[in-house]
Amino acid sequence: MGTHVIKMPDIGEGIAEVELSQWHVKVGDLVVEDQVLADVMTDKAMVDIPSPVHGKVIALGGQPGEVMAVGSVLISIEVEGAGNLKESDKPAPVAAKETPVATKVEAVVESKPAPAAPRPAAAVCQGPVVARQADERPLASPAVRKHALDLGIQLRLVRGSGPAGRVLHEDLEAYLAQGQSNASAPVAAAYAQRHDEEQIQVIGMRRKIAQRMQDATQRAAHFSYVEEIDVTAIEELRAHLNEKHGASRGKLTLLPFLVRALVVALRDFPQMNARYDDEAQVITRLGAVHVGVATQSDVGLMVPVVRHAEARSLWDSAAEISRLATAARNGKASRDELSGSTITLTSLGALGGIVSTPVLNLPEVAIVGVNKIVERPMVVKGQVVIRKMMNLSSSFDHRVVDGMDAALFIQAIRGLLEQPATLFVE
Repeated sequence: MGTHVIKMPDIGEGIAEVELSQWHVKVGDLVVEDQVLADVMTDKAMVDIPSPVHGKVIALGGQPGEVMAVGSVLISIEVEGAGNLKESDKPAPVAAKETPVATKVEAVVESKPAPAAPRPAAAVCQGPVVARQADERPLASPAVRKHALDLGIQLRLVRGSGPAGRVLHEDLEAYLAQGQSNASAPVAAAYAQRHDEEQIQVIGMRRKIAQRMQDATQRAAHFSYVEEIDVTAIEELRAHLNEKHGASRGKLTLLPFLVRALVVALRDFPQMNARYDDEAQVITRLGAVHVGVATQSDVGLMVPVVRHAEARSLWDSAAEISRLATAARNGKASRDELSGSTITLTSLGALGGIVSTPVLNLPEVAIVGVNKIVERPMVVKGQVVIRKMMNLSSSFDHRVVDGMDAALFIQAIRGLLEQPATLFVE
């Protein structure tokens, strides 16, 4: 038997160190070739580290949240044969780090295990209810806690018959059988004092998001501008196109129309499609429109990029937005797909609220935020009519974008969306 040492690979683009985000294996696990061992986080994306060999994990080179240098020992695997371990490759012992343990609340959702064999009736506690303190946490499995929640029983009132007073499923049934009223339990629980705490490590994607947001707000001179838009006409056009072509070309959301509006408006406002290098004091205006589309994923906010939006049709943009969003949510978006945007579009969809203040995606100088569509009575040509209204809440870098230019840019987008035929007039 030998040892195969896997070192932190060089991911490219001059990256000297990366953050170890998550292990998918532990010491003692058997792994096969191409199995994902760990996720590491660069400045742009999450990268999978696969195993090049079959074997057994014998040592891990770091803890989640640790920043590791390229070339440092990531993991050691016992393999058949000689392996590749050299004396210089032997990993230094890694001190175990104390990871804050989250204090779970009682409403933990977990599948209830198969019922155990019935216990003798004498073994089930038939004593009086227990008067525990509101902040005293009785011993019980997550499944029992979920069962108690479903039954409306406050666990601190139930005497446990298990080891060390642990509350069992049978104790819940006995509590109900004793005729204790469960009607007031939910009310009592709603007003009970709580003293639980939960500590969550800020690592991986969440750490990168925090760093980028802090950097953006500290370095850029943000200002926001909000404009109200009547989207009745473009929503009618979208419904018509979906009815006519949805089955063959796919359904259109509002996003590809917004991407098209950005492309057209940027022809007259090229200063918005730019990146600002504040260290070199250089503004780079780009002809290509690479639209970042802010996407929420399980690991946090990601911004996949629709490249060359200026050369895409509505359906092409829609398909690319859908593809990228799926890749981002599944953690499969590549570094190239998550970098290189020139302007960003962000939307909370139905949760978009009335007004928002988006944070710039540096080094970009503009971000366009979409709020939700609502029906409101509006005065049109002296008549009160119901129209579909939506706000654009957008932010700009005041170091390089003047307030008047920002207002005119958003008003240009407004004109395009309110008269949707102009989106396609060359």
